[in-house]
Amino acid sequence: MLVFGTEMELITFIFVLFESLIFFFQFIYYLSRPQDKKRLLYLILLLLLLFYNVGANLLPDPNIPLPIILQNIIAYSSGFVMAAYIPYYFYKAYDLQKLRFQAKYGIFLFIVLPFIIFFVIGYTLDGNLIHARDRGLFIPMLYGGYFVYVIFKEVYKKLRENVNNENIINAVIVCCAVLPWSMVPVVVYLDSSQLVEVLVCNTGFCIMTIIFIRQSIKDSKAEYKLLLEMNKGQLLQEERYDLNCKRYNLTVRETGIVKLIDKGLKYKSIAEELFISERTVSKHVQNIFIKVGVSNKVELINKLSE
Repeated sequence: MLVFGTEMELITFIFVLFESLIFFFQFIYYLSRPQDKKRLLYLILLLLLLFYNVGANLLPDPNIPLPIILQNIIAYSSGFVMAAYIPYYFYKAYDLQKLRFQAKYGIFLFIVLPFIIFFVIGYTLDGNLIHARDRGLFIPMLYGGYFVYVIFKEVYKKLRENVNNENIINAVIVCCAVLPWSMVPVVVYLDSSQLVEVLVCNTGFCIMTIIFIRQSIKDSKAEYKLLLEMNKGQLLQEERYDLNCKRYNLTVRETGIVKLIDKGLKYKSIAEELFISERTVSKHVQNIFIKVGVSNKVELINKLSE
């Protein structure tokens, strides 16, 4: 079933809407934490997938005022660009060092270069899309099989280094995610229906989204735990301060002055904070030095922090 009088199937349109919503919320979240590099990698992957779902399934359309050859090149470029990004995504997001060659050089040799030779140049010259597809997708198909082999081998190696339930689950999910991606060139090469192509491609994305969400939840829990430990450490420091102030028989006023000194305030600022004169602050500090047995502010803070 086509939508809005275009070449796009209804299932493709549903995926585009769903993934657009995911992109919107993830982008908003990323803006609040721009240091989250994994989320940025995921956003780029999602954007390329949207480009593929729209470009590859909306084009070519005779109603669009662009040459059919150019429309076909744009449509196929969306798939090639996404296929070129997948090795880089796995290399960076999962720290799979064995994919370094594929991520930095293999994608240009076995994906980008065939596209330029057979689609951009060959198809533009002879206008034969069947020849361009058969020749231009053959090398990426072989490369996709090799990519699957390399990533399975690397995942298995990491699993052997530390065998536990969590790593086993991650390994299975990663393997399930990469298989659909590697099948996309085969599906396109066989000229399968739009429905099959969209289901295969978006299945891989859905699995990778599950991986991303699981990792995000895990990272959030670790961040929350760290925050609790930091707050606990801060609380312990304040308790040490109070106990040591009592130990050296400091008054409430002297304890308050010590805490303000620890914050880096000068005598004048402390006086303004406590609504007393700077001379009174200086006198209190001298009494504190005598009680604690120190001669300067650095020694005082260090001793009260013990």
